[in-house]
Amino acid sequence: MSLRPEMKRYTYRLLLTFCVYAIALVGANMWFRHAPPSGLLAYVVAILPALPIMGVFVVIGRLLVEMRDEYVRMLMVRQSLIATGFALSVSTAWGFLEGFGLVEHAQGYWTTVLWFAGLGLGGCFNALTEWRAAR
Repeated sequence: MSLRPEMKRYTYRLLLTFCVYAIALVGANMWFRHAPPSGLLAYVVAILPALPIMGVFVVIGRLLVEMRDEYVRMLMVRQSLIATGFALSVSTAWGFLEGFGLVEHAQGYWTTVLWFAGLGLGGCFNALTEWRAAR
C-alpha cells in the first residue's frame, strides 16, 4: 500500500527533525563536556536540542492541517489529546509530590517524554476503539 502524499511529507519532515535533534543533542553535550561555553552563548547552546523537539510539534500540527481524511484526522487529534492529558496529569501530580518533598526534582524535559509516551497510549486507545468497532 502506498503512503498518501501528506504522510510522505510528514515522514520526511519528522526524520529530518529528529536528525537535527540528534546532531544538536550530541553537539551540545560534547561542547559542554569539552569546552563549556559561558554567558549568553551557554544558554543558546543549551537550548539548541530543544528547538528540533519544538519542530516535531510543528510537524505534527502541519500533518493535521494537511490531512484530507477527516476520520483519520479525528483519530490523530484524539491521540494527541490523550498524550497531552497524560503528560500534564503526570507532570502535575509529580509537581505536587515534589512540592511536599516526597520525590526528587525531575527535569522539565521529561514532560515531553511523557507526551510521546502518551502518544503511544493514544495510539493504543485508537487501535482498541477500531478493533471494537470492527467486531
